[in-house]
Amino acid sequence: MELFKTTESDVRVYSRAFPMVFNRAKNAHLWNEDGREYLDFLAGAGSLNYGHNNEVLKKALIDYIESDGISQGLDLWTTAKHDFMRAYKTHILEPRGLDYKMQFTGPTGTNCVEAALKLARKVKGRDGIISFTNGFHGVSLGAVAATGNSGHRGGAGVPLGSVEFMPYCGYYGKDVDTIRMMDKLLSDSSSGTDLPAAVIVEAVQGEGGLNAASADWLKGLSRLCKKHDILLIVDDIQAGNGRSGDFFSFEIADIVPDIVTVSKSLSGYGLPMAMVLLKPELDVWNPGEHNGTFRGNNMAFVTARTAIETYWKNDTFIKETRAKGEILGKRLKAICDQYGPGQFRLKGRCMMRGIACRSGELAGKITSLAFEKGLIIETAGPDDEVVKCLMPLTISEADLNKGLDLLAESVSEVMKEELSKAS
Repeated sequence: MELFKTTESDVRVYSRAFPMVFNRAKNAHLWNEDGREYLDFLAGAGSLNYGHNNEVLKKALIDYIESDGISQGLDLWTTAKHDFMRAYKTHILEPRGLDYKMQFTGPTGTNCVEAALKLARKVKGRDGIISFTNGFHGVSLGAVAATGNSGHRGGAGVPLGSVEFMPYCGYYGKDVDTIRMMDKLLSDSSSGTDLPAAVIVEAVQGEGGLNAASADWLKGLSRLCKKHDILLIVDDIQAGNGRSGDFFSFEIADIVPDIVTVSKSLSGYGLPMAMVLLKPELDVWNPGEHNGTFRGNNMAFVTARTAIETYWKNDTFIKETRAKGEILGKRLKAICDQYGPGQFRLKGRCMMRGIACRSGELAGKITSLAFEKGLIIETAGPDDEVVKCLMPLTISEADLNKGLDLLAESVSEVMKEELSKAS
């Protein structure tokens, strides 16, 4: 570990919380070099919805490599890309009545956010973007301008402009209609709020603390955008691919965004891949206006297609995911209820849930002790106060409950110590 500490940049994050050298992984399990086993409730920050080294996806990838399939294709047409696009259109878009074109960007989520923002500005001829409190959309300059967290914004080194922040669902409490507030600002020519090109929103805010927008709020936002001729961009990078209980996190509201950004678990195997879904009439790009050398990761196309054809041809997988989400929600609520109001609060939706602690310090103690017990679980939120569960969707119920047992034990031991100090 000494080489990492002395030679790797201080920008690293997860290795600080989990200072261990890992060398093997399977579904929801990781092993370190000494053979110690850990349950993984992090899952590559939500990029491993189908688990580590999924056997079906691994076989498809190995077969493709052994057949000398194209690995790097830029934006050339390849069989792997064609087969992915056909599977995505047939099994994801068409059953949901969605008519989108697919733009393959550089392989990161922040890159497809950059593309979405640029495209919206080009289409509407306006530079402004509305984002939301606690939103996270990436850390490249355009995306971080739409990110609320001051820690991420502080790394930019230049002023971040052309983005105005509005209150997310529930930001002022459940009784305050923030959509109505936005409508008032946009309708008043003297409010000082200029008409933006687009609104960008997460239906469930991952890094922002597992804030889940209600279906009514999302519907209201969609109506607001139509009323004011604003494009609606849904950032589905972490909440998508089944994590929130549907393939897309916005399905709960029965809305059709103008643009959707997808990445993370899209490849199904943790391989880098990102895509922008855009309504056909918005495809006004000139050739090469937004590109990237690694927008043609054909190995990711192979595993992404296989994931779709394995898990999304029918509703079996999503029903299993929702059932696990019920278990997760009930177990986390039981932890919250044990200590009464003011200590913990349940947050999130389906398999993107967690508990908000009264402080980031308390959350940090819980996750540190959980790691000692063999559970890898991170924190999120503006003050890292939310203990965040992002286990693979393919986790067995036995492993899910085992991990939740370890979390409950960690909470109990930390709270026993905290209450002892208080008395």
